[in-house]
Amino acid sequence: MQVPQISKEILLLECLGFDFSKMIYLLPHALEESTERFPDKAAFICTGKKLDYQSLDRLSNQIAFLLINEGLKKGDRVGVLMNRTLETAQAVYGVMKAGAAYVPIDPSTPISRIKFQFENCNIKYLITTPSQKGVITRLVGIYNDLKLVIGLEEFENALSVSWTEISAMNYRKPDLNVLEQDLAYVMYTSGSTGTPKGIMHTHRSGLSYAKLSANRYALSSKDVFGNHAPIHFDISTLGYFTSPLVGGTTVIVSDAHTKMPASLSHLIEKERVSVWYSVPLALVQMIQLGALEEKNLTSLRWVLFGGERLDPKYLKRLIELWTNCSFSNVYGPAEVNQCTYYDVPSFISVDSPIPIGKVWENTEALIVDTQDNEVEQGHSGELLIRSTTMMAGYWNNSELTEASIFTRESTSGIIEKFYRTGDLMRIENGLLHFIGRKDRQVKLRGYRVELDEVANVFTRHKEVQEVAVFTYEKEKNNPSLRVELRLKEESLVRLEELKSFIGQFLPRYALPHEIHFVQGFPRTSTGKIDHKKLIAQALKE
Repeated sequence: MQVPQISKEILLLECLGFDFSKMIYLLPHALEESTERFPDKAAFICTGKKLDYQSLDRLSNQIAFLLINEGLKKGDRVGVLMNRTLETAQAVYGVMKAGAAYVPIDPSTPISRIKFQFENCNIKYLITTPSQKGVITRLVGIYNDLKLVIGLEEFENALSVSWTEISAMNYRKPDLNVLEQDLAYVMYTSGSTGTPKGIMHTHRSGLSYAKLSANRYALSSKDVFGNHAPIHFDISTLGYFTSPLVGGTTVIVSDAHTKMPASLSHLIEKERVSVWYSVPLALVQMIQLGALEEKNLTSLRWVLFGGERLDPKYLKRLIELWTNCSFSNVYGPAEVNQCTYYDVPSFISVDSPIPIGKVWENTEALIVDTQDNEVEQGHSGELLIRSTTMMAGYWNNSELTEASIFTRESTSGIIEKFYRTGDLMRIENGLLHFIGRKDRQVKLRGYRVELDEVANVFTRHKEVQEVAVFTYEKEKNNPSLRVELRLKEESLVRLEELKSFIGQFLPRYALPHEIHFVQGFPRTSTGKIDHKKLIAQALKE
């Protein structure tokens, strides 16, 4: 009799010491289990400072107790506006232990975008650090609904409680009256209309990802996770969810380290990182600047990369340098966490793109044509994913949620829901290969950027008549985001003024690399801007 996949997953985790009689069905349950097993072990490390499991459990309980005491209700949303710091783990688990959902917010994003996220999620509680006081002061000038700010000593516009006060606070462990299908976090990403969309994940989807990733890569309490991503980026969930599940240690890569890529290899060596997960750019920068030949990085056993394509020539170099390490190409939109993997063989071709790979456990994939009919092997179509890791939908946007879901009835009468990834794929020899997008979404440095959102921001400026936004590659796997503008007649607007204007609405990762003024655009036979010709012209320059 074949053992069901979910049972194999549980058996593996039981071998790692988990007691499933305690019913781990919420993300905080995993933290509490590891706290019992490894109370004095470092759960998180950042800039040399360590937070052990026992302290993380206590501090997150204190945050939860404070939030509930100040009126937070089950299902409320709590903003987490922080740079990369040790307190992020306390915030994430404190919010979830209170029965609420955390909303990670990029502090570097324009204040108008931050305000939208607060209004859209009706956020009344905020967790932050003193370094973000300036951003929050600007926010409350245009948003008046904050009741509590955790992380600041003094704040005029709302009750504030410092981190020092939190650690000294008396508390009672909150009762987790939460079910696995309840909301755990809302993560915002770009939207094609210019409005960010909030991806809703439940405890079930987050914990399913943690269990599946632990199973796929045989992760354990012996592992040290290098967490390069900020908490508003979906790949951070390996460090924040999977590591506590298995009792590992997560090394939060500080902002200073990300700004000095040469220091990343030194950090891996110093902290004896065994599992590294990042966008390809971080790996490329280490090759170019990290003096890898001089470092002892034998602690690495898995290097996971995802979010965008990695040039095979760089991957080949890493395979040559890190001979004791395995490499895996990870794929999955934030809406489904992860859904495929490709474990890279020792010998690869530098002339062929790296496959997306195979769908992992407890997940089903379909590739369909424009009429939603499943395509035959070798043909391309849109990838649809059904998985326990799938989102609950988009926050406060039922229309977009409905449009993103493909529904069918199985032969047994079960309604099956698949997420439409928008990615075009084909299967060759059992492996998925990425072809492109069916819409105008691109990946830049691992971030999703909607080209139409960028265009919409430019058209808000009163002097802009027409705009074309596109990406092109003069260097392989190094796309540039280019904007061409046709201004109104006799306009005197300057480039710096435009840059300042769009900076009010677009996050840094979505700012164009090039802005050009033009007199007109090439057109298709239907009168639309011919983006293919624009790309061809840009490549000739």
